[in-house]
Amino acid sequence: MLTVPSYAQKNQANPDTLKNTEADTTRKKLDSDKILADIKAYSKRKTIMGRLMKAVFRFDRKPEPIGVNAEVLNNQYKKHGYKIVRNIYIKNLDAFGYSITDTLREPVNFLEKAGNSLHIKTHQGRIRNKLLFKPGQPLDPLDLSESERLLRQTDYILDARVTVNEKTSTRDSVDIVVITKDIFSISAGGSYNAGNGSGRIVLRDINFIGSGHQIRNTYRFGLDSVQQSYEYTGSYRVENIYKTFISSELIYRDEVNYKQKGASLQRDFFSINTKYAGAIALNWYNIPTYVRLSDSTGRRQNIAFSTQDFWLGKSFRFKSYNLGFDNRARIITSARMIATRYPSPPTDEYQSNTFFLAGVGYTYRKYYKDKYLFGFGRTEDIPAGNLLAFTYGFENGNKYNRRYMNIKGGFGKYNREFGYLNVTAEFDTYIRDKKWEQGEIAADILYFTKLYHWDNWQVRHFFWGRTSFGLNRKYGENVLNVNKLQGIRGFSSDERGTRKFVLNYENNLYTPFSFIGFRFAIVAFADFAWLSTGNSSNPFLTRPLQGYGIGFRFHNEYTTFNTIQISVGFYPQGPTTIKTYPSTRPYYEFNDFIYSRPITSVFGDGIYR
Repeated sequence: MLTVPSYAQKNQANPDTLKNTEADTTRKKLDSDKILADIKAYSKRKTIMGRLMKAVFRFDRKPEPIGVNAEVLNNQYKKHGYKIVRNIYIKNLDAFGYSITDTLREPVNFLEKAGNSLHIKTHQGRIRNKLLFKPGQPLDPLDLSESERLLRQTDYILDARVTVNEKTSTRDSVDIVVITKDIFSISAGGSYNAGNGSGRIVLRDINFIGSGHQIRNTYRFGLDSVQQSYEYTGSYRVENIYKTFISSELIYRDEVNYKQKGASLQRDFFSINTKYAGAIALNWYNIPTYVRLSDSTGRRQNIAFSTQDFWLGKSFRFKSYNLGFDNRARIITSARMIATRYPSPPTDEYQSNTFFLAGVGYTYRKYYKDKYLFGFGRTEDIPAGNLLAFTYGFENGNKYNRRYMNIKGGFGKYNREFGYLNVTAEFDTYIRDKKWEQGEIAADILYFTKLYHWDNWQVRHFFWGRTSFGLNRKYGENVLNVNKLQGIRGFSSDERGTRKFVLNYENNLYTPFSFIGFRFAIVAFADFAWLSTGNSSNPFLTRPLQGYGIGFRFHNEYTTFNTIQISVGFYPQGPTTIKTYPSTRPYYEFNDFIYSRPITSVFGDGIYR
């Protein structure tokens, strides 16, 4: 058993114990400890209500610390470099009732035990597949932090720790301890409208029988459409086949206005030390778009086409003459070929072609780990570093030829006092007959402050700016929107454009109050978005779309239910709405400073692709 106390647990008072001062009257009014003790006593009764209380609440949990300082994942185990890995001990915790920082904790109530009985733990072989070190081989300390990060980024693992057992380590060998905690992988949902007989069924399992296989299904029925009365989208994904870090995926999408069939094999530069990466992807599409006819009028029609995508990349590391220093900078070169075929192109703007691309990129990345960025308690990896990449291509078509150019750069900085700043910019365009077409300028700036302490209150601020400017886009390519994750939280509109600029602000205020184990955070946001519809129009000439709101995030240490966030939003362009945002889905995104394949920009998908 391994218990890893955090810095905050040693040096910070229990959040449930407020300062006993005359100015603090909140504690006296709520008297949460007495209420909790009464509920605990009531749960011991053999009545129906007592058994229900016992099934829902647990009373032995220690609250997660707030305000854990950031810890760099660089040189924690530098002293163990190049020692031989003797043994690897893996402890995989079930989804409910266990703690990654206290492996002695066990489920005690009915709901936790019932949830675990429905969940099959991840096979240890799947966990070993993510580790970058093996028994009998010399240890690169960087592989420890990289393995821990890879485990945390796995969809079906909530958190992970990879440490050296200092008690058994010797001058030439070490034992490694790996602790992971699963996510309850099965989810289902649905809806039904009795008025028109329509509905939706969702069924997913992202860790099928503990094998790491991911199955996703969404089915809609009773649609009022002439073409078809149903829609279905399904995918099947297998990660890290036979320890090669190659993933495969099958996807089938049959919707009224979007059809796709695809298969792919892919291996990314998953770690800093990865040497080779590549992919093969085959897809067939049938999607609607607006096409311009010979008389300059427009018409919406479906376009069928297929793509065959192949790429291969290699990473080159810089030499280091210091055995105690590992240079994380890499030069990556890659080549790509995309073959696109249109059986019946609607206009001359669409042509069957073969696209050849070559790229080179410089990347430097390292990671920090921190808590309380997008949720309560879960360890989160924060990327920092630099990226500069250049891609050049040639499109050989059956009607015309053109060149392609893409430049992308970015940097990220993290400091305990400064906070975090991530800046990324990208420019791409096609060049035909010395004229630029289908180009885009995109940029993202993400900044969040450190966790400020104000007595027992703690606060963090987030700022996010995004812009996408289309340059000489095709007719009908006004696909940009500012709905929900694309711009304004909780907002929905049919407006589409070719240029947009978005500003988001969010304030996360962690309160010191604890009531029957519940901890509270207040989330306030303000969103602004400018959207234009023409290739030459300025989005700032119009009044910005706006959204303002406040949310309440609840986290309970004693129940099996984890985090719930409810937000109320006001939009001057529309009615006041109430939305529930799942806390496991962060609104903000990091740029990971990874360069892999030569980039071909997909207009409207944002800079993270």
